[in-house]
Amino acid sequence: MSARRPNPLSLSAVVAGFVAVLVGFTSSVVIVFQAAAACGATPAQSASWIWALGLGMGLTSLGLSVWTRMPVLTAWSTPGAALLVTAGAGVPMAQAVGAFMVCALLITLAGATGAFARVMDRIPQALAAALLAGVLVRFAIEAFASLKTDFGLVFTMFATFLLARRILPRYAVPAVLLAGVAVAAGQGRLQLGAVQWALATPVFTMPEFTLAATIGVALPLFVVTMASQNLPGVAAQRAAGYAVPVSPAIATTGVATLLLAPFGGYALNLAAITAAICMGREAHEDPSRRWVASASAGVFYIVVGLLGGAVVGLIAAFPKALVLAVAGFALLGTIGSGLALAMRDEGQREAALVTFVVTASGLTLWGVGAAFWGVVAGALVLAAQRLRPFS
Repeated sequence: MSARRPNPLSLSAVVAGFVAVLVGFTSSVVIVFQAAAACGATPAQSASWIWALGLGMGLTSLGLSVWTRMPVLTAWSTPGAALLVTAGAGVPMAQAVGAFMVCALLITLAGATGAFARVMDRIPQALAAALLAGVLVRFAIEAFASLKTDFGLVFTMFATFLLARRILPRYAVPAVLLAGVAVAAGQGRLQLGAVQWALATPVFTMPEFTLAATIGVALPLFVVTMASQNLPGVAAQRAAGYAVPVSPAIATTGVATLLLAPFGGYALNLAAITAAICMGREAHEDPSRRWVASASAGVFYIVVGLLGGAVVGLIAAFPKALVLAVAGFALLGTIGSGLALAMRDEGQREAALVTFVVTASGLTLWGVGAAFWGVVAGALVLAAQRLRPFS
């Protein structure tokens, strides 16, 4: 009689998936609405953007997680949305959609040809770990900084985190979330009654391809998505010890973007910050079962995408300090592991430290985010160390 296979489903994994979705939406959905408005979207088209992005993130996260049995989480391109606020201003929606499709083709090619995977293979593990820690550390800083403005709520959540880590470490994040919700509800700060639960209706826009939109929107959108999103996304996976097939994953996000672009799915990519929530010990003690967290997040993304009209209400329902605290405390373990790995090799320690500092600084140059410049700075330090002085 064969032994029963253990059920990988666990409360901690499901809650980690929910927290990832909560953090993902609340941290940047306002920028997505601003991007849609810049492209001249109507209210119906804005809701369609959320429908397309939610469905795209949900299906790709669920599919890739089940296929690889690893925690693979996708996200919309937040730097891409910020770019569209300015680059998309005055661009007709049809031309913007055409630019989204060109960007999707470029992402698909970068994945299918293996070009992006070859770039990632050249980044030392110490720099990848420092990059991950630098991307995540601001969430921990913001969590503790929120003690100044919301001491009662955040301190209760932190105390719950410390206690749960001692008694029930697997359920530390669920405990923190429940404590935060209980305190916020006791203070009368949960506005769930304002959420209008209605199904979103997809709105199709016929694409129009122009050279101006390709140069002004598609190419910059592709660059910032690959450099500021996919690069730290892959780095997060490798720093956590997961050898996710990079090329198929990138190509999948490109194809999904191509299919959903006419409905507002402007750019999908691998997640880093929210993925880290699903890749830590808080999601599951067994690394081989953490894929359930990202798969659960995929299901939640699909639900939220279908209920696109309720997104704004959901954002207002949770106090900002609650979201910051849940994210910051959930990521502490991952930040610590990343820093330990980054500083382990003395020969690469200085380069890793520079990568961490530059990434954590939030530096943005020419529309490209700090994650890319952190790797560039670290690589320059390594190159300088290997130069032999003239005798």
